[in-house]
Amino acid sequence: MKRKDWYMLIWITIVFAILYFVPSSSDWFRTSILSAFDLLHDYARQHVLTCLVPALFIAGAIAIFIQKEKVMKYLGHEAKMYVSYGVASVSGAILAVCSCTILPLFAGIRKRGAGLGPAITFLFSGPAINIAAIFLTMSVLGIKIGLARIICAILISILVGLTMHLIFREKVDKDKMVMHETEESRLSNKVMLAFFGLMIGVLVVNGLQISKMIKYSLMGAFTLGVVGLVLWKFRDHITQKWLNETWNFSKMLLPLLFIGVFIAGFIMPLLPQTLIENLVGQNTLTGNVVASIFGAFMYFSTLTEIPILQALMAKGMHSGPALALLLAGPSLSLPNMLVVRKVLGTKKTAVYVGLVIVYATLAGFVFGSI
Repeated sequence: MKRKDWYMLIWITIVFAILYFVPSSSDWFRTSILSAFDLLHDYARQHVLTCLVPALFIAGAIAIFIQKEKVMKYLGHEAKMYVSYGVASVSGAILAVCSCTILPLFAGIRKRGAGLGPAITFLFSGPAINIAAIFLTMSVLGIKIGLARIICAILISILVGLTMHLIFREKVDKDKMVMHETEESRLSNKVMLAFFGLMIGVLVVNGLQISKMIKYSLMGAFTLGVVGLVLWKFRDHITQKWLNETWNFSKMLLPLLFIGVFIAGFIMPLLPQTLIENLVGQNTLTGNVVASIFGAFMYFSTLTEIPILQALMAKGMHSGPALALLLAGPSLSLPNMLVVRKVLGTKKTAVYVGLVIVYATLAGFVFGSI
Protein backbone atom coordinates (compact mmCIF):
# COMPACT_ATOMS: atom_id res chain seq x y z
CA MET A 1 0.00 0.00 0.00
CA LYS A 2 1.31 3.46 -0.92
CA ARG A 3 2.08 6.06 1.74
CA LYS A 4 -0.77 8.35 0.67
CA ASP A 5 -3.18 5.40 0.96
CA TRP A 6 -2.00 4.83 4.53
CA TYR A 7 -2.57 8.50 5.30
CA MET A 8 -6.09 8.30 3.90
CA LEU A 9 -6.80 5.17 5.96
CA ILE A 10 -5.54 6.87 9.13
CA TRP A 11 -7.75 9.93 8.54
CA ILE A 12 -10.82 7.77 7.91
CA THR A 13 -10.10 5.81 11.11
CA ILE A 14 -9.78 9.03 13.13
CA VAL A 15 -13.06 10.40 11.76
CA PHE A 16 -14.98 7.21 12.56
CA ALA A 17 -13.40 7.03 16.00
CA ILE A 18 -14.58 10.55 16.75
CA LEU A 19 -18.04 9.75 15.47
CA TYR A 20 -18.15 6.60 17.63
CA PHE A 21 -16.91 8.05 20.91
CA VAL A 22 -18.74 11.40 20.86
CA PRO A 23 -22.14 10.93 22.56
CA SER A 24 -25.19 11.36 20.33
CA SER A 25 -26.48 14.00 22.77
CA SER A 26 -23.52 16.30 22.10
CA ASP A 27 -25.27 19.30 20.59
CA TRP A 28 -22.01 21.13 19.95
CA PHE A 29 -20.68 18.29 17.79
CA ARG A 30 -23.90 17.95 15.83
CA THR A 31 -24.00 21.72 15.27
CA SER A 32 -20.37 21.79 14.10
CA ILE A 33 -20.85 18.87 11.72
CA LEU A 34 -23.93 20.47 10.20
CA SER A 35 -22.09 23.80 9.92
CA ALA A 36 -19.18 22.07 8.17
CA PHE A 37 -21.44 20.40 5.61
CA ASP A 38 -23.44 23.62 5.12
CA LEU A 39 -20.29 25.63 4.40
CA LEU A 40 -18.97 22.92 2.07
CA HIS A 41 -22.33 22.84 0.27
CA ASP A 42 -22.42 26.64 -0.09
CA TYR A 43 -18.83 26.70 -1.31
CA ALA A 44 -19.49 24.01 -3.92
CA ARG A 45 -22.71 25.66 -5.09
CA GLN A 46 -21.53 29.27 -5.20
CA HIS A 47 -17.85 29.04 -6.11
CA VAL A 48 -16.72 25.79 -7.68
CA LEU A 49 -18.49 26.03 -11.03
CA THR A 50 -18.44 29.80 -11.57
CA CYS A 51 -15.15 30.74 -9.86
CA LEU A 52 -12.82 27.85 -9.17
CA VAL A 53 -13.31 25.90 -12.40
CA PRO A 54 -12.59 28.95 -14.63
CA ALA A 55 -9.57 29.74 -12.46
CA LEU A 56 -8.25 26.20 -12.88
CA PHE A 57 -8.61 26.42 -16.68
CA ILE A 58 -6.81 29.79 -16.64
CA ALA A 59 -4.02 28.31 -14.49
CA GLY A 60 -3.63 25.41 -16.91
CA ALA A 61 -3.52 27.87 -19.82
CA ILE A 62 -0.88 30.00 -18.08
CA ALA A 63 1.31 26.92 -17.59
CA ILE A 64 0.99 25.92 -21.27
CA PHE A 65 0.46 29.01 -23.41
CA ILE A 66 2.07 31.96 -21.65
CA GLN A 67 5.61 32.30 -22.89
CA LYS A 68 8.00 31.88 -20.01
CA GLU A 69 10.03 34.91 -21.01
CA LYS A 70 6.93 37.09 -20.58
CA VAL A 71 6.45 35.94 -17.00
CA MET A 72 10.18 36.25 -16.32
CA LYS A 73 10.22 39.74 -17.83
CA TYR A 74 7.58 41.12 -15.46
CA LEU A 75 7.58 38.77 -12.45
CA GLY A 76 10.85 36.83 -12.65
CA HIS A 77 14.12 37.13 -10.77
CA GLU A 78 15.71 39.29 -13.44
CA ALA A 79 12.86 41.83 -13.58
CA LYS A 80 13.32 45.22 -11.96
CA MET A 81 11.74 45.19 -8.52
CA TYR A 82 9.50 48.19 -9.06
CA VAL A 83 8.14 46.47 -12.19
CA SER A 84 7.61 42.99 -10.75
CA TYR A 85 6.08 44.09 -7.44
CA GLY A 86 4.09 46.89 -9.05
CA VAL A 87 2.53 44.55 -11.60
CA ALA A 88 1.89 41.80 -9.03
CA SER A 89 0.25 44.15 -6.51
CA VAL A 90 -2.47 45.42 -8.88
CA SER A 91 -2.89 42.68 -11.49
CA GLY A 92 -5.59 40.88 -9.50
CA ALA A 93 -7.79 43.98 -9.18
CA ILE A 94 -10.24 43.03 -11.94
CA LEU A 95 -10.71 39.45 -10.71
CA ALA A 96 -13.54 38.84 -8.22
CA VAL A 97 -11.64 36.03 -6.53
CA CYS A 98 -11.46 34.78 -2.95
CA SER A 99 -8.48 33.34 -1.07
CA CYS A 100 -9.13 29.93 -2.68
CA THR A 101 -9.88 30.96 -6.27
CA ILE A 102 -6.60 32.89 -6.48
CA LEU A 103 -4.61 29.72 -5.73
CA PRO A 104 -4.65 28.12 -9.20
CA LEU A 105 -3.52 31.43 -10.71
CA PHE A 106 -0.76 31.73 -8.12
CA ALA A 107 0.38 28.16 -8.78
CA GLY A 108 0.28 28.82 -12.53
CA ILE A 109 2.52 31.90 -12.54
CA ARG A 110 4.81 30.30 -9.98
CA LYS A 111 5.26 27.25 -12.19
CA ARG A 112 5.91 29.49 -15.18
CA GLY A 113 8.85 31.20 -13.51
CA ALA A 114 7.55 34.01 -11.28
CA GLY A 115 9.86 34.87 -8.40
CA LEU A 116 8.78 34.07 -4.84
CA GLY A 117 8.32 37.72 -3.83
CA PRO A 118 6.15 38.86 -6.77
CA ALA A 119 4.15 35.59 -6.66
CA ILE A 120 3.40 36.12 -2.96
CA THR A 121 2.46 39.74 -3.66
CA PHE A 122 -0.03 38.56 -6.29
CA LEU A 123 -1.35 35.85 -3.94
CA PHE A 124 -2.12 38.38 -1.21
CA SER A 125 -3.35 41.32 -3.26
CA GLY A 126 -5.67 39.48 -5.67
CA PRO A 127 -8.51 38.74 -3.24
CA ALA A 128 -7.92 41.92 -1.20
CA ILE A 129 -8.30 44.57 -3.90
CA ASN A 130 -10.75 43.20 -6.46
CA ILE A 131 -12.90 46.04 -7.76
CA ALA A 132 -16.23 44.53 -6.72
CA ALA A 133 -15.07 44.18 -3.09
CA ILE A 134 -13.65 47.71 -2.99
CA PHE A 135 -16.83 49.37 -4.25
CA LEU A 136 -19.00 47.29 -1.93
CA THR A 137 -16.72 48.15 1.01
CA MET A 138 -17.07 51.86 0.29
CA SER A 139 -20.84 51.72 -0.13
CA VAL A 140 -21.49 49.59 2.97
CA LEU A 141 -18.70 50.44 5.42
CA GLY A 142 -17.78 53.93 4.26
CA ILE A 143 -15.30 55.63 1.93
CA LYS A 144 -12.66 56.02 4.64
CA ILE A 145 -12.27 52.32 5.37
CA GLY A 146 -12.66 51.54 1.65
CA LEU A 147 -9.71 53.76 0.72
CA ALA A 148 -7.71 52.38 3.64
CA ARG A 149 -8.37 48.87 2.35
CA ILE A 150 -7.02 49.74 -1.13
CA ILE A 151 -3.89 51.51 0.11
CA CYS A 152 -3.05 49.02 2.85
CA ALA A 153 -3.72 45.95 0.69
CA ILE A 154 -1.31 47.16 -2.01
CA LEU A 155 1.36 48.23 0.49
CA ILE A 156 1.09 45.06 2.59
CA SER A 157 1.17 42.82 -0.48
CA ILE A 158 4.46 44.43 -1.53
CA LEU A 159 5.86 44.32 2.02
CA VAL A 160 4.95 40.65 2.46
CA GLY A 161 6.44 39.78 -0.93
CA LEU A 162 9.65 41.70 -0.27
CA THR A 163 10.01 40.20 3.20
CA MET A 164 9.55 36.68 1.83
CA HIS A 165 12.13 37.45 -0.85
CA LEU A 166 14.65 38.65 1.75
CA ILE A 167 14.08 35.71 4.10
CA PHE A 168 14.10 32.99 1.43
CA ARG A 169 16.67 34.04 -1.14
CA GLU A 170 16.07 31.68 -4.04
CA LYS A 171 18.95 30.42 -6.09
CA VAL A 172 18.37 31.06 -9.76
CA ASP A 173 19.22 28.12 -12.00
CA LYS A 174 20.42 29.73 -15.21
CA ASP A 175 19.99 26.49 -17.14
CA LYS A 176 16.28 26.35 -16.34
CA MET A 177 15.86 29.92 -17.52
CA VAL A 178 16.74 29.01 -21.10
CA MET A 179 13.69 29.64 -23.27
CA HIS A 180 12.55 27.04 -25.76
CA GLU A 181 10.03 27.94 -28.43
CA THR A 182 7.12 25.49 -28.55
CA GLU A 183 4.21 25.08 -30.94
CA GLU A 184 1.73 26.49 -28.42
CA SER A 185 3.93 29.54 -27.83
CA ARG A 186 3.75 30.34 -31.55
CA LEU A 187 -0.02 30.92 -31.50
CA SER A 188 -0.80 34.49 -32.53
CA ASN A 189 -1.10 37.22 -29.92
CA LYS A 190 -4.64 38.00 -31.07
CA VAL A 191 -5.75 34.40 -30.49
CA MET A 192 -4.13 34.32 -27.05
CA LEU A 193 -5.60 37.70 -26.11
CA ALA A 194 -9.09 36.55 -27.07
CA PHE A 195 -8.57 33.18 -25.35
CA PHE A 196 -7.48 34.60 -22.00
CA GLY A 197 -9.83 37.59 -22.27
CA LEU A 198 -12.88 35.32 -22.59
CA MET A 199 -11.84 33.15 -19.64
CA ILE A 200 -10.99 36.11 -17.42
CA GLY A 201 -14.31 37.64 -18.51
CA VAL A 202 -16.12 34.74 -16.82
CA LEU A 203 -14.47 35.60 -13.48
CA VAL A 204 -15.06 39.33 -13.89
CA VAL A 205 -18.74 38.99 -14.80
CA ASN A 206 -19.28 36.52 -11.96
CA GLY A 207 -18.26 39.23 -9.49
CA LEU A 208 -20.61 41.90 -10.87
CA GLN A 209 -23.75 42.82 -8.95
CA ILE A 210 -26.14 42.49 -11.89
CA SER A 211 -29.21 40.47 -12.82
CA LYS A 212 -28.59 36.72 -12.61
CA MET A 213 -30.08 36.23 -16.09
CA ILE A 214 -27.70 38.77 -17.61
CA LYS A 215 -24.76 37.43 -15.58
CA TYR A 216 -25.24 33.79 -16.55
CA SER A 217 -26.00 34.72 -20.17
CA LEU A 218 -22.70 36.60 -20.43
CA MET A 219 -20.78 33.83 -18.68
CA GLY A 220 -22.32 31.25 -20.99
CA ALA A 221 -21.49 33.35 -24.05
CA PHE A 222 -17.85 33.74 -22.92
CA THR A 223 -17.60 30.01 -22.26
CA LEU A 224 -18.98 29.17 -25.71
CA GLY A 225 -16.51 31.66 -27.16
CA VAL A 226 -13.62 29.81 -25.49
CA VAL A 227 -14.88 26.45 -26.77
CA GLY A 228 -15.33 27.81 -30.30
CA LEU A 229 -11.87 29.37 -30.30
CA VAL A 230 -10.27 26.14 -29.09
CA LEU A 231 -12.06 24.04 -31.73
CA TRP A 232 -11.21 26.53 -34.48
CA LYS A 233 -7.62 27.53 -33.72
CA PHE A 234 -6.03 24.87 -31.51
CA ARG A 235 -4.62 21.56 -32.62
CA ASP A 236 -5.90 18.50 -30.77
CA HIS A 237 -2.63 17.69 -29.01
CA ILE A 238 -2.27 21.29 -27.80
CA THR A 239 -5.80 21.23 -26.41
CA GLN A 240 -5.00 17.94 -24.70
CA LYS A 241 -1.89 19.42 -23.08
CA TRP A 242 -3.98 22.33 -21.73
CA LEU A 243 -6.66 20.00 -20.34
CA ASN A 244 -4.02 17.72 -18.79
CA GLU A 245 -2.37 20.67 -17.06
CA THR A 246 -5.75 21.88 -15.80
CA TRP A 247 -6.47 18.39 -14.45
CA ASN A 248 -3.09 18.32 -12.70
CA PHE A 249 -3.90 21.58 -10.91
CA SER A 250 -7.36 20.24 -10.03
CA LYS A 251 -5.95 17.07 -8.47
CA MET A 252 -3.47 19.11 -6.45
CA LEU A 253 -5.80 21.85 -5.22
CA LEU A 254 -9.40 20.64 -4.96
CA PRO A 255 -9.06 17.92 -2.28
CA LEU A 256 -7.13 20.26 0.04
CA LEU A 257 -9.61 23.08 -0.54
CA PHE A 258 -12.61 20.90 0.30
CA ILE A 259 -10.90 19.55 3.44
CA GLY A 260 -10.01 23.08 4.55
CA VAL A 261 -13.52 24.44 3.95
CA PHE A 262 -14.99 21.54 5.93
CA ILE A 263 -12.64 22.14 8.88
CA ALA A 264 -13.36 25.89 8.84
CA GLY A 265 -17.10 25.18 8.87
CA PHE A 266 -16.65 22.76 11.79
CA ILE A 267 -14.74 25.34 13.84
CA MET A 268 -17.07 28.31 13.25
CA PRO A 269 -19.84 27.37 15.74
CA LEU A 270 -17.21 26.69 18.42
CA LEU A 271 -15.86 30.26 18.37
CA PRO A 272 -17.06 32.37 21.32
CA GLN A 273 -18.64 35.24 19.40
CA THR A 274 -19.32 37.31 22.53
CA LEU A 275 -15.67 37.10 23.58
CA ILE A 276 -14.49 38.08 20.10
CA GLU A 277 -16.81 41.10 20.05
CA ASN A 278 -15.51 42.18 23.46
CA LEU A 279 -11.89 41.83 22.39
CA VAL A 280 -12.24 43.88 19.21
CA GLY A 281 -14.38 46.64 20.69
CA GLN A 282 -11.33 48.87 21.17
CA ASN A 283 -8.34 49.69 19.03
CA THR A 284 -5.75 47.74 20.99
CA LEU A 285 -2.91 45.59 19.72
CA THR A 286 -4.66 42.59 21.25
CA GLY A 287 -7.88 43.45 19.46
CA ASN A 288 -6.11 43.82 16.12
CA VAL A 289 -4.18 40.58 16.60
CA VAL A 290 -7.42 38.72 17.40
CA ALA A 291 -9.13 40.20 14.32
CA SER A 292 -6.16 39.31 12.09
CA ILE A 293 -5.94 35.73 13.36
CA PHE A 294 -9.70 35.27 13.13
CA GLY A 295 -9.67 36.59 9.56
CA ALA A 296 -6.61 34.52 8.62
CA PHE A 297 -8.04 31.15 9.64
CA MET A 298 -11.72 31.53 8.79
CA TYR A 299 -13.00 31.16 5.25
CA PHE A 300 -14.79 34.14 3.69
CA SER A 301 -16.43 33.72 0.30
CA THR A 302 -15.94 36.59 -2.15
CA LEU A 303 -17.61 39.75 -0.77
CA THR A 304 -19.08 37.97 2.30
CA GLU A 305 -16.52 39.57 4.61
CA ILE A 306 -18.31 42.90 4.15
CA PRO A 307 -21.77 42.03 5.57
CA ILE A 308 -20.04 40.04 8.34
CA LEU A 309 -18.00 43.11 9.26
CA GLN A 310 -21.07 45.33 9.00
CA ALA A 311 -22.80 43.14 11.60
CA LEU A 312 -19.73 43.09 13.89
CA MET A 313 -19.24 46.86 13.65
CA ALA A 314 -22.93 47.38 14.47
CA LYS A 315 -22.27 45.43 17.68
CA GLY A 316 -19.33 47.62 18.62
CA MET A 317 -16.30 46.39 16.65
CA HIS A 318 -13.72 49.18 16.31
CA SER A 319 -12.64 50.36 12.86
CA GLY A 320 -9.01 49.36 13.49
CA PRO A 321 -9.65 45.64 14.06
CA ALA A 322 -12.26 45.83 11.28
CA LEU A 323 -9.57 46.88 8.79
CA ALA A 324 -7.20 44.20 10.14
CA LEU A 325 -9.87 41.56 9.46
CA LEU A 326 -10.57 43.08 6.03
CA LEU A 327 -6.90 42.71 5.12
CA ALA A 328 -6.21 39.25 6.54
CA GLY A 329 -9.60 37.64 5.88
CA PRO A 330 -9.98 37.73 2.08
CA SER A 331 -6.30 36.89 1.46
CA LEU A 332 -5.95 33.98 3.86
CA SER A 333 -8.03 31.04 5.05
CA LEU A 334 -7.43 27.55 6.34
CA PRO A 335 -8.10 26.02 2.88
CA ASN A 336 -5.75 28.61 1.37
CA MET A 337 -2.97 27.65 3.80
CA LEU A 338 -3.26 23.95 3.01
CA VAL A 339 -2.82 24.56 -0.71
CA VAL A 340 -0.06 27.17 -0.35
CA ARG A 341 1.81 24.62 1.78
CA LYS A 342 1.50 22.16 -1.12
CA VAL A 343 3.09 24.72 -3.48
CA LEU A 344 5.68 26.37 -1.20
CA GLY A 345 6.29 23.94 1.66
CA THR A 346 5.59 24.19 5.39
CA LYS A 347 8.30 26.67 6.37
CA LYS A 348 7.53 29.28 3.74
CA THR A 349 3.79 28.95 4.33
CA ALA A 350 4.17 29.45 8.08
CA VAL A 351 6.28 32.57 7.53
CA TYR A 352 3.79 33.90 4.96
CA VAL A 353 0.84 33.45 7.34
CA GLY A 354 2.78 35.08 10.18
CA LEU A 355 3.73 38.08 8.04
CA VAL A 356 0.14 38.64 6.91
CA ILE A 357 -1.07 38.57 10.52
CA VAL A 358 1.67 40.94 11.70
CA TYR A 359 1.26 43.47 8.88
CA ALA A 360 -2.57 43.38 9.02
CA THR A 361 -2.38 43.95 12.80
CA LEU A 362 -0.08 46.96 12.41
CA ALA A 363 -2.19 48.44 9.61
CA GLY A 364 -5.38 48.07 11.64
CA PHE A 365 -3.79 49.56 14.74
CA VAL A 366 -2.43 52.59 12.85
CA PHE A 367 -5.71 53.16 11.02
CA GLY A 368 -7.72 52.91 14.23
CA SER A 369 -5.45 55.49 15.86
CA ILE A 370 -5.93 58.11 13.14
